[in-house]
Amino acid sequence: MFEPDAPETSEWLPEKRKTLTRTIPLLVLGLVIFIAYLYFFVDIPEMLVTIQQIDIFYYVLAIAALLLNMLAYSLTWHSILHSLSIKVSFMKTMLITWVGAFVEFFVPSESIGEDVSKSYLMAKESGENTGKVVASVLGQRIISMVVTLIVLIFCSVSLLTSQYAIPSSISLLIVIVSIGTAIPLVFIFLLCVKEQLTLRLIDMLIRFCVFVARGRLNLENLREKAKNSLEGFHQSMGFLGKNPTSLIQPLFFALGSYALSVLVSYFVFASLGYTVSFVLITVVYSLSRSLQSIPTMLPGEVGFIEIVMTYLYTDLLALGPQAAAISAAATVLTRVLWVWLRLPLGFIALQWIMRRGLL
Repeated sequence: MFEPDAPETSEWLPEKRKTLTRTIPLLVLGLVIFIAYLYFFVDIPEMLVTIQQIDIFYYVLAIAALLLNMLAYSLTWHSILHSLSIKVSFMKTMLITWVGAFVEFFVPSESIGEDVSKSYLMAKESGENTGKVVASVLGQRIISMVVTLIVLIFCSVSLLTSQYAIPSSISLLIVIVSIGTAIPLVFIFLLCVKEQLTLRLIDMLIRFCVFVARGRLNLENLREKAKNSLEGFHQSMGFLGKNPTSLIQPLFFALGSYALSVLVSYFVFASLGYTVSFVLITVVYSLSRSLQSIPTMLPGEVGFIEIVMTYLYTDLLALGPQAAAISAAATVLTRVLWVWLRLPLGFIALQWIMRRGLL
C-alpha cells in the first residue's frame, strides 16, 4: 500500500537534514553528561578493565534475549490487532514494531514517536479506521504500563518481606514511579470510557492547530475526521473492555516480553562474571523503563538513563568495592544493546518497508 518513491511514505518521519542537525548535538550532550558522571563518580579505568573481561557467550545470550523480546513485543500488539479484526500479517506487524523502535530514538519521549509511527503505518497498511488502529496501539501501551507497575510493586514488596535493605532514596523513587505510572493509567482509562471528554480534548487540540496554521487548515474537515476516528477508537476500546478474555494472550506475550527484557540485563552481568538477583535487576529495569518515558529532549534518553541505571545498580546490588565500576560497565553494555543495536536494525526495517514495497 506504500509506494517507495511517493512523498507520503516519509511525511511522518522528520526531514533527514533537520533531524541530524537537531539530534546529533543533543546526543553529544547526553554522552557528555554521562561521561562527566563517570569521571566524578566512577573509576573509569576500572570500568574499562571490567568491560574487557566480558564473556562473549553470555553477551550473545543477551543479544538473543533482546531479539526475542522484540518478537514477544510484536506478538503482544499482533494479538490485539487480531482481536479487533485488523487483518495484517505478523511479519508486517514486526517490521512496523522495529520501525517504531527506530523512530522513538529521535523523539524526546519513548512512547510518543513509537506509538505515532506504529499507528500511522498500520492504518496505511490495513486500511482500517485510524481510531481502531490507535486503540490497538494504546491497548498495548496500557498492558505494558500495567505489567510494569504490577511487577515493580510485587518485586519491591518481596524485597521488603525478605528484609532486604533498600536504600531510602530508592524506596522513595519506587513510590514516586509507582504513583507516576498509576496516574496516567487512570487518565487514559477516563479517555477510553468518557467519549465526551475525549471529544472536548481533541476539539481543543484541533482549534489550537488551526490557530497556529492561520487558515491553512479546515476546522470542520478536521473535526469530521477526528469524529470518525474517535468513534472507531471508542468502539474498539469498548469491545476490549467487554471481552477481557481477548486480552489474555496479549498479556501473556507482554509478560514474556518483560521477562526477556530483564534477562538482557541478567546475561550482561553474567558476561561480566557476576550472578545477581533477578528480582533486584527487575526493580532496576522497571524503574529505568518508567523514567525513560520522561521527555528529557535527549535522543533515546542517552545520558539520563545511563546515569539512573548506574546509580541504581551501585546502590541496590551488593557488588563489592568496585560496585560503581561494575555497575557502569553493565549499564554501558546493556545500553549498547537497547539503543545502538536496535537503532540500525530499526533503520533496516524502515528501508525494507520503503524500498521493498511490503506495505
